[in-house]
Amino acid sequence: MASLIEPRTLKGFRDYPPALMIPRERVLQTARNVYRSYGFAPIDTPAMEYAEVLLGKGGEESDRIVYRFKDHGDRDVALRFDLTVPFARFAAQHINTLGTPFKRYAMGPVWRGENTSAGRYREFWQCDFDTIGTTSNAADIEVALVIYSLFEALDFKNYKIRINNRLVLNGVLLSIGIVDKSAEVLRAIDKLPKIGWDGVKDELEEVVKLDASESYRLLQFADWHKNDDSKEVLAFLDSFGSPVELGVRRLRELLDTIRTAGFDTSKIQIDPSIARGLDYYTGTIFETFLTDLPQIGSVCSGGRYDNLASLYTKQVLPGVGASLGVDRLLAAMEELKHPWLTGAATPAPVLVLNLDMARLGDYQKLAQSLRVAGIGTEVFPEAKKLGAQFQYAEKRGHKLAVIAGDAEFEANTVKIKDLTRREEQVIPVADLAVATRAVLDRP
Repeated sequence: MASLIEPRTLKGFRDYPPALMIPRERVLQTARNVYRSYGFAPIDTPAMEYAEVLLGKGGEESDRIVYRFKDHGDRDVALRFDLTVPFARFAAQHINTLGTPFKRYAMGPVWRGENTSAGRYREFWQCDFDTIGTTSNAADIEVALVIYSLFEALDFKNYKIRINNRLVLNGVLLSIGIVDKSAEVLRAIDKLPKIGWDGVKDELEEVVKLDASESYRLLQFADWHKNDDSKEVLAFLDSFGSPVELGVRRLRELLDTIRTAGFDTSKIQIDPSIARGLDYYTGTIFETFLTDLPQIGSVCSGGRYDNLASLYTKQVLPGVGASLGVDRLLAAMEELKHPWLTGAATPAPVLVLNLDMARLGDYQKLAQSLRVAGIGTEVFPEAKKLGAQFQYAEKRGHKLAVIAGDAEFEANTVKIKDLTRREEQVIPVADLAVATRAVLDRP
């Protein structure tokens, strides 16, 4: 007899049982609703692309984590590491049909062969939204508004959308005299929340080869991320003069527009340390942190990428957008005990108990009357003892039980039991949907 295979998952990959998959689907649906409310339309692209489509777009570090291999046709292929690069390829291929500006959202798994940590996996889902075909700052501002609306809809109250502009960063590098090392410098600055001042200083001096005075000036600039007053930060950035003027103007317009639109600007922070490690960003950049759990990193990031599509077409296709990291967000929700993680292993709040297999059709009729009313309902498949069925309901997370035996069917009534409060009532069958909804809607 063959030996059994040990059931296990690869490092950096995970299974999702119902208690996690149910809130995960809720997060995806919430993101979908928010994106659509701003006019973003859905698209999808393949998980696998020709390697040349993906490589060289996010920088050397990005290329190192790409899952790349030869397929059965001996083609050089790779799994997508994000949804932005495939979208740039998609836009270059289809934009003449789609027209510009084109607003899209996409949701799906991506793969990165990198070191794992809390909330960081090698396979994870992203929920992207992007506008392509315009350089207008209005599109950048809308990204901030969508992120704001998204986290409000996700029932998070303590978060910060940190915003910077690559034009500001490039201007500062120019003023310091290190613009020729911009890619390496920005990747190092992007690690400030993870490895701190000393860690970034060491990388700037030992890896990027800046001298001590250059690294100190750069870190002094980045250290303004500690200032929550965006107006003060912008005033400080003004001191760098013309090299940063355009980037500062776009940031100031963003902040003013958000305020005028009636959004809470305390959730927005202009942060000079935000760099975004990917090389393709050219303008406004975004990172969103949960203030109750900052160590988990950014849970929604993005920015402007004006040259990415030019790798696939001569047509000018500037873009801007952001991505929600679903799996990292779920890891944060687990740690923060977010109210969406109820532990329920069923999406159906109601369980119809089975007292007699001969009445299975009657039980399914009761269940269907609730389903038609928009209430998820499950029928227990066997006529087991009531104690066993109640135990099942408790384990699965059902909120209400419907109970009917011969006496109830003869009287055209049913019992409904609130499984949380342990309260039971007898109602006419005709009132089942209304009474059930009233119980389920109680706080």
